[in-house]
Amino acid sequence: MPSLTLSSDSSPLVGTILPGMAHVTASQWDHLVDPDQPFLRHAYLHALEASGSVSAATGWEPAHLVVWQGEDLVGALPLYRKHHSYGEYVFDWTFADALERAGGRYYPKALSAIPYTPVPGQRTLVAPESDAAAVRQALAHGWRRLCDDEGLSSWHLLFSAQEDVAAWQALCPELIAREGVQFQWRDAGQEGARFGDFDGFLATLTAKRRKMIKRERRIVAEQGITLHRLEGEAITAEALSHFYRCYTRTYHERGRPPYLNRDFFQRLRRTMPESLLLVQARVGERPVAAALYFRGTQSLYGRYWGSEVIADCLHFEACYYQGIEYCLEQGLTLFDPGTQGEHKLVRGFHPQRLCSLHYFAHPGLSAGVARFCAEEAEHVAAYREAANAALPFKREDK
Repeated sequence: MPSLTLSSDSSPLVGTILPGMAHVTASQWDHLVDPDQPFLRHAYLHALEASGSVSAATGWEPAHLVVWQGEDLVGALPLYRKHHSYGEYVFDWTFADALERAGGRYYPKALSAIPYTPVPGQRTLVAPESDAAAVRQALAHGWRRLCDDEGLSSWHLLFSAQEDVAAWQALCPELIAREGVQFQWRDAGQEGARFGDFDGFLATLTAKRRKMIKRERRIVAEQGITLHRLEGEAITAEALSHFYRCYTRTYHERGRPPYLNRDFFQRLRRTMPESLLLVQARVGERPVAAALYFRGTQSLYGRYWGSEVIADCLHFEACYYQGIEYCLEQGLTLFDPGTQGEHKLVRGFHPQRLCSLHYFAHPGLSAGVARFCAEEAEHVAAYREAANAALPFKREDK
């Protein structure tokens, strides 16, 4: 494995490129991970690779950067050589087209992200007891050298936490920021008070939206559909297989194969069951739809859904209202239901600022992208402001 060395004041930090998560132990890696971030856990990233969902063959070639101090792992940055732009959710097809029309080569590129998972949060992993600035400098040295040595067109850091973005911008001023918006629910009513329960949440909404949500939940029940939550060890292989059939339908209906295979989900069931919540929709005893969630210490993440039946309002119930209700029952304060937006906005999900960072080796492309992102940011900010104004919560001035 290639080695990248940078000396700190105390002792040398050695950076290594890992060709896969199997080359580091779960205890070493997870020591660096925020426990509220299940998608960064060794078990999750390793399941992607071991199942074949992430590999050179699927266009996600692992090249994780890790930093050692002696025998201790003190820093890490998930990284992939990407041979396309699928499964990223920060769209750069126009950047690729511009470079290739000018005679350049955009792929492969370097990407630091969680494959197929647009969840904002921790990306740069640093041991609490380490020199964070030195570790980050070593990681920067690593992705720069990878791009230079292999002729990669660019490096991209997607869906990173705001404090992480600020630290990278201070270290590498040439990084270009790209703004985005995602919708999240938070357990915070008027003046920061907690909602208490689902009725408490509804009480904070305008009469129009409160009636809408009650009506949608009633419609599901009137169709003879009941919702059931399975957690951890209660999620059987059979239940997860049914979920997978539903999940694949959402892709096949769009004429595409699913990104993730059955083995990936079954590995998660075996290796990190405590992080899984499966919501089943049933008619009688027969499951007909399912939504798979992931749980952190303070947050719930809704990710995958599918249905074998056409049922009014079932998606809203299984993917939004069940998640909100679960958070309120479990004392979780954040619910991230996934991408896309306006249909979430009217159900109490707030627009949140997202930011990704981008480095381009080609100076002309870098300048062009910088101009584009500056103009785009103005439109995104205006959209976020309008979305905030359209939130369905009661206002004291009315």
